[in-house]
Amino acid sequence: MDTIVLDKTGTLTFGKPEVQAIASMDGITSDQVLDAAAAAEARSEHPLGQAIVAHARDQGRTIVEPDRFTYTPGRGIAAIVGGEMIHVGNRILMSDADIDVPAGFGTTLEAASEIFVAQNGFLLGAVAVSDTVRPEARQAIKTLGRMKLRTILLTGDTQAVADAVARSLGLMEVRSDLLPEEKLAFVRTLKAQGRRVAMLGDGINDAPALAEADVGVAMGSGTDVARESADIVLLGNDLVRFVETVAVARRTRRIIWQNFAGTIIIDIVGIGLAAVGILNPLMAAFIHVASEMTFILNSARLLPAADRLTGQNAIASADDVSLAGGTRRGG
Repeated sequence: MDTIVLDKTGTLTFGKPEVQAIASMDGITSDQVLDAAAAAEARSEHPLGQAIVAHARDQGRTIVEPDRFTYTPGRGIAAIVGGEMIHVGNRILMSDADIDVPAGFGTTLEAASEIFVAQNGFLLGAVAVSDTVRPEARQAIKTLGRMKLRTILLTGDTQAVADAVARSLGLMEVRSDLLPEEKLAFVRTLKAQGRRVAMLGDGINDAPALAEADVGVAMGSGTDVARESADIVLLGNDLVRFVETVAVARRTRRIIWQNFAGTIIIDIVGIGLAAVGILNPLMAAFIHVASEMTFILNSARLLPAADRLTGQNAIASADDVSLAGGTRRGG
């Protein structure tokens, strides 16, 4: 494995965003924007949608249940509420619905995701929602860099949001405004270049990329779809534990090769000594026992690291070692 691809929301952040600001068009109040957005998102399982609904409840607003709604991954929601068509999502959703979004319209918050709200084909406003970066994420990213692993952030958020998160974490490579199919295409491109890719994500939008990666890793708090699509599921959400797992896997692979190479060398030497008549049964028995003991003690170097990992990390499968070789499990 030489490339790590990371989702943002729920992976590098806590996945518990909060509404920071609401912008509205002329003649529209912020309450109208919030009411429409909350109604459309009332049944949503997306963290951003749940943040809007929670904010509306905190404000004492009455949330009207939608008559029906359709969720398009990577775009947003189209819902019928009281006979009114409401669209809540990103600029791509607005464009698909032929809803005009004035250039530069929105809030001024740099690190917030902007969710546009429209009713009956007309833009009402935008809701700015931001998430908190996990405190351990920066250390995890730094350690991955020291391990010579290429780390890339993939997100459906805007360039401004992605850049702000990347700066806070020290990430150099960022791809923003990506739809689920674009994340999938990016992973395929990396694999076509001969790279062995591990993908970390937690949402429905990440599922295709998780399934396509050589090793798909789902966060423990992720959606059922993400967990089913991944090869490995972390019991927790601490990225440092994932880095520890990669380190243990690499060390395991290194020790396996040391033992393998040592066995071959000793066998070749033994055959050579036997061929020239130097190796007698007593010496052969001694070499065999000594080499076996050496390899066992070499393997025992893994025990302390393995003990620390047990119960803290989240990987409950012998297939964990697949991380070391960059291969995905069968099935």
